[in-house]
Amino acid sequence: MNTYIALLRGINVGGHKKIPMAALRELLIKTGFQNVQTYIQSGNVVLQSSEKNTKTIEAIIGEAITSYFQFEVAVLVKTKQELELIFKSCPFEEDKKVASYFLLLQETPEKNAVAIASKKEYKEEEFKIVNNCIYFYNPAGYGKSKFNANYFERTLKTPATARNYKTMKKLIDLIQ
Repeated sequence: MNTYIALLRGINVGGHKKIPMAALRELLIKTGFQNVQTYIQSGNVVLQSSEKNTKTIEAIIGEAITSYFQFEVAVLVKTKQELELIFKSCPFEEDKKVASYFLLLQETPEKNAVAIASKKEYKEEEFKIVNNCIYFYNPAGYGKSKFNANYFERTLKTPATARNYKTMKKLIDLIQ
């Protein structure tokens, strides 16, 4: 049995795409996943499966949610090793790292798209695109940022979902 982290994008935000975590856990168990745990209401799921392909798991979860809740949700699935590597690879110094956000990308973007995205700058905001993650820091916080996931998704041509340092740390603790 392999451990995976499923990250759902844009649920339970502003009253849109409401998914109660208890219902999500039950749905995923009925779908065939084991040891399903959720963390907070923003779509963080730790689960186990004998399936080895993360794209297949993303499709299974996405189809189950669409069928049950009657709306589509972008789902990103990472292995335990991938999530740990993303967390450890944060290029910021520790003081910035604990205040940073991790925009996890479904695919590693093409170099040309990374170059285009990297040209845009806003005062006080920093980001670094490393493989399939954008490490983002803004002293005012992500909610006050001029950058957002939509900009990066359009420019890099891949779905993204943001998690803060505390959430990433908690997910890593849950998969240990």
